[in-house]
Amino acid sequence: MGVEGCTKCIKYLLFFFNFVFWLAGGVILGVALWLRHDPQTSSLLGIEYEGTQAPNTFYISVHILIAVGAVMMVVGFLGCYGAIQESQCLLGTFFACLVILFACEVAAGIWGYMHRDTVAKEMINFYDSVYDKALAQGLTDQEARKGASVLKLFHESLNCCGKGKGTGFLTRFTDTLGLTDLCPSSGTTFSCHDKIQDLFSDRIYLIGIAALVVAVIMIFEMIFSMVLCCGIRNSPVY
Repeated sequence: MGVEGCTKCIKYLLFFFNFVFWLAGGVILGVALWLRHDPQTSSLLGIEYEGTQAPNTFYISVHILIAVGAVMMVVGFLGCYGAIQESQCLLGTFFACLVILFACEVAAGIWGYMHRDTVAKEMINFYDSVYDKALAQGLTDQEARKGASVLKLFHESLNCCGKGKGTGFLTRFTDTLGLTDLCPSSGTTFSCHDKIQDLFSDRIYLIGIAALVVAVIMIFEMIFSMVLCCGIRNSPVY
């Protein structure tokens, strides 16, 4: 015989939220692994030109997400087992883990909000550097050909051409004359600045939404775990 009445209801609510928390951890882990190995993102962040690697700030957030997803699955299992067994020790440990996770998530959220545009800006600066160097050197120069191959990879991956409409039309014109081969085969002249901004902004928002959902679940779990722990302590059975 265990807890009764409202406390018993809290017990099963906590188990339910823990199960959702465990599933959310699995989803976050899966999404983080997808972001880490997404061909479009990986092809851009794996670019190296003249000894300079493409900015990898985005991967810092993704690696944090992988760790958070794995920890969430472990903590979610701990909470489920503690709720079913009505163990004060497990529930206390679960609550402590939740507080630590919540504090880390708030800190990561503040850092992410302050640097939400950093990833796109760094990649745009890297693209501009490659674009300017490739076009500033002679077309027969080996470095110019290397820069052209990097630009081609950018353009094919993002389906864009040039830093803006003006450079896009100019590059498309030089491609037509046979002087260069930089724009994608689709013939688009979309700005690569806009495409880079959209690519990383969408992924940052996806991370933010996932963090917000998890934070709400964690708040309910902390409340329920403390109520259940107090109910177990006050139960005459124990």
